[in-house]
Amino acid sequence: MNTHRAQADVLIVGGGFMGAATAFFLRKRGRSVILLERQLVGQQASGTNFGNVRRQGRFLPQLPLANRSREIWGRLPELIQHDAEFLMSGHVRVCYREEQADQFEAYAKEAAHYGLKLDLMRGDALHQRFPFLGPEVLAGSYSQMDGHANPRLAAPAFGRAAARLGARIVENCDVVTVEKEGNEFRATSADGRTFHAPVLLITAGAWGNLLSQQFGESVPIAVNGPQMCVTEPVPYALQPVVGVSSPHTEEIVYFRQVTRGNIVIGGCARAPAFLDERRAKVLPQNTLLQFRQAQRVAPMLRKLNIIRVWSGVEGYMPDDRPIMGASGTTSGLFYAFGFCGHGFQLGPGVGDTMAELIDTGATSTPIEPFDIRRFATGAAAAHDDAAGHSATRTA
Repeated sequence: MNTHRAQADVLIVGGGFMGAATAFFLRKRGRSVILLERQLVGQQASGTNFGNVRRQGRFLPQLPLANRSREIWGRLPELIQHDAEFLMSGHVRVCYREEQADQFEAYAKEAAHYGLKLDLMRGDALHQRFPFLGPEVLAGSYSQMDGHANPRLAAPAFGRAAARLGARIVENCDVVTVEKEGNEFRATSADGRTFHAPVLLITAGAWGNLLSQQFGESVPIAVNGPQMCVTEPVPYALQPVVGVSSPHTEEIVYFRQVTRGNIVIGGCARAPAFLDERRAKVLPQNTLLQFRQAQRVAPMLRKLNIIRVWSGVEGYMPDDRPIMGASGTTSGLFYAFGFCGHGFQLGPGVGDTMAELIDTGATSTPIEPFDIRRFATGAAAAHDDAAGHSATRTA
């Protein structure tokens, strides 16, 4: 029996970084917001990722969004009263082969058109700048304004800031159905509570397709678990975030040192993840591969001990681009999910952009390459907006 009904201008399903940031920026625009999260804000991929705040290496048309986000990262203390341990440490991409070095040069020329300045180095110049690099490293691309932050802190900080502005954050809320009736969306939780709004934003991460497909917009999302580990603390010596560019997946490792001294390592491989369990696996062979590849980049890591491993549930699109923007079938419905393992840096910018889109009907940052309609089928395109849609949420 329905014992509670709540109403807002915007209903957000999914309390990760994208949902929490959008709730915050919608409140800044004066829109009332209810954010529903099945577990705790930032508990899934938003809190278990590597923590990279990088722009370089991204799909070039994504750089305007990344630039918008980077500007917000620099203002976190004044915006949300928390810095999320953001550190402008710089980010260096390195490689072992001439073809990757040539690609660095080509990318740097194109990225400059988007306002991203990259310093290119090879040979002795690179090793003098970054003496910790191993002898196999041939070339590097350095972005001074990039850095890293703590993913365990960022989304919850935005959630608290949104709540201080008046957003209603509902955690441990198991939403079982979402449907549109007339001009309004309704979400119903397992305990009978209902939440209503004329606008619905789905930010359910790897679970996003389980909702979007019920509105005639199925997407081919793959679910995997990133492999992460961290070493014991040692004296702070590695300032930049380091990442390897390679055509071989097993060589793509990345690592960063936090000011407390621990070195966080990721990359090389992914592992199975399970939507129903809301968990992902860490495979020991992946951790060992990461450690070997990290030592190849920085031999100084060889004597360290790994003290913890973890993973999370992430959604990956076949074109490595997220779903972001308005629905193609249902008025008042918006999406921001499937960020393919590189959404952490984008979180604040996605929130600001989606709030602008929902509030004004347009956005000053181009997001057309992320439109869900790129995956539209004939059936989806013919989906009748007036038919009345329902969805079951498992995120």
